[in-house]
Formats: sequence, C-alpha cells, structure tokens
Amino acid sequence: MNRQKFPFPAAEATQLTQQWVEAMVVGLNLCPFAAPEVRNNGIRYTASHASELDVAIQDFLNELQHIQNSKEAELSTSLISFTGTAVDFYSFLDLLDMCQDALEDAGLDGVFQLASFHPHYCFAGVEANDISNWTNRAPFPTIHIIREGQMSRVLMHYKTPEEIPERNIELMKTLGRDGLIARFPPFANYADHSA
Repeated sequence: MNRQKFPFPAAEATQLTQQWVEAMVVGLNLCPFAAPEVRNNGIRYTASHASELDVAIQDFLNELQHIQNSKEAELSTSLISFTGTAVDFYSFLDLLDMCQDALEDAGLDGVFQLASFHPHYCFAGVEANDISNWTNRAPFPTIHIIREGQMSRVLMHYKTPEEIPERNIELMKTLGRDGLIARFPPFANYADHSA
C-alpha cells in the first residue's frame, strides 16, 4: 500500500524543504537566526522515507548522531523531513513526542532541542483554517534539530525574542493565503487541504 499522500514526490523532500527555508523562513524573516546559517551553508537537509514509525525514529536518531558528531562551524542545524510517515498532523505529533523521548533517552536533552513543521500544522486551540498556522507549515512533516547552546548564544543578542511568534502571525495575516502562495508557489498544491 502506498502511504505517500503528499502532493510532492518523496524524492523532492530535501530540495523543497530547502526552497521553503530560503523563501519563507529566511525570505520573510520568520526566524531572524536562519539567514546567517543559510549563507554559511550550515543547514543540513535530509529525509526519512521510512513507512514504519520505528524506522523513522531510527532515521531521526541517525541524524541526531550525525549532527552530534559534527563541529558546529561545519554543521549548525539539521532538518529531517518524513515522506512516508506522519501524513496526518496528529500522527506527526506522536512521532515528534517519540523523537523527543529518544533524544532524552540518549542524554541529549539540553544539548539539542526540536522544532516542528507540517503541511497541516495547527496550533492548539486554533482553527485549522486560521492563517497563523502557516508560520509552521512546510512541504513535508519536518523536525528541526537545533543546537541549544548555539541558540542560547544567538538569543543573547536579540532584544525581544518573545515577540517573534506574534510578529510572524501578524505577517501571515498581512500577506494572506494568496500572498503566501505567491511567496512559495508549492503551497498552492496543498493549500486547499491545509487551510
């Protein structure tokens, strides 16, 4: 049975995720800390094509080990997209919880932290069609592995990091659905299903 239910070919996951980071995350300055890493080629893009959760978690652990074994100057952060699991957003939240547990079991809580993105991302207590959800919508289910020490150092030089989410939501409202699709045209392929 083919469990791939995304409008994009699995083989394009890393390419589309990179385009999304450059067009949306950096292009709209959703994360003020991302641009330098893009310029320095410090972001790694990879994909898990596993169709079973236990294999997907092992792929996550392999990526966690890869970034742990790399020097920060060479590899700052990593995004792993899942093309065969977690198609449903709530299944993705289960996968995210399992990856968080695996990170903690590896004794790396406090060393790395996880951020999450999904084509159908929906914040708790927010309607699925609310434009604010688009701040965390990506072409594929994606877990972002972040070096916590590096993030802490960067935040020391940013005056009001707590205002970033609110600013991003206001930007989503200003651009609207059509403006976001214009910024990142692949959004049109799943916008009808996600907003």
